[in-house]
Amino acid sequence: MSDAKVALVTGASRGIGAAIARRLSEDHFVVGTATTADGAAVIDAALSGSGRGLVMRVDDDQSVDEALGALGADEQLPAILVNNAGVTADNLLMRMKSEEWNSVIETNLGGLFRVVKPCLRSMMRARWGRIVNISSVVARMGNPGQGNYVTSKAGIEGFTRSLALEVASRGITVNAVAPGFIATDMTSELTEGQVAQMLERVPVGTMGAPEDVAEAVAFLVSDGAGYITGETLSVNGGLHMH
Repeated sequence: MSDAKVALVTGASRGIGAAIARRLSEDHFVVGTATTADGAAVIDAALSGSGRGLVMRVDDDQSVDEALGALGADEQLPAILVNNAGVTADNLLMRMKSEEWNSVIETNLGGLFRVVKPCLRSMMRARWGRIVNISSVVARMGNPGQGNYVTSKAGIEGFTRSLALEVASRGITVNAVAPGFIATDMTSELTEGQVAQMLERVPVGTMGAPEDVAEAVAFLVSDGAGYITGETLSVNGGLHMH
């Protein structure tokens, strides 16, 4: 691990975020964030000596400032940043409350601004950085009852392209990964009928694993992906092609 760097992965206590943190810890020192101390402890245990957990709420300016301040004090400012933290608050738009709209936009999209901006400073000084933002297949497809979530994910992809243009000359790449139907805690709550109905739309015929997404992220943060920026890499088994 002579080329090991510090990688910050938000929302790393379970699911796709946990898989990304585990995969990146094979090559780097990973700081995984969670919204609670219990979640941070789970990350600590999962990463053992190859990383640490950190409490940070991406929807709160003070929480982000304190967390990144602590990393700076420990000389652990990230050269690699994976923005995975996100929430849902599903409802048909006619029934959606302002709080449901605002909470999703502030976390999923506002969180990017809060975390990326301070992390850019050290990447710019080093003239090297990797930023990967986790989007979703629904950013391109749309999804009824998820207007807030779909808007946030589509915004993430636009943010990715704009930032990529701004920082490319400094050796920093910015890409997105858009997972499709992935087996996580969330999908485990679906009935067999719901799963079967969804799989009918997936050409490869199976759900993806969190590790499939993690491998895509690991590639994009590698030196070998240095000529790729502003792109969205789909990991969806052919559910949506573009």
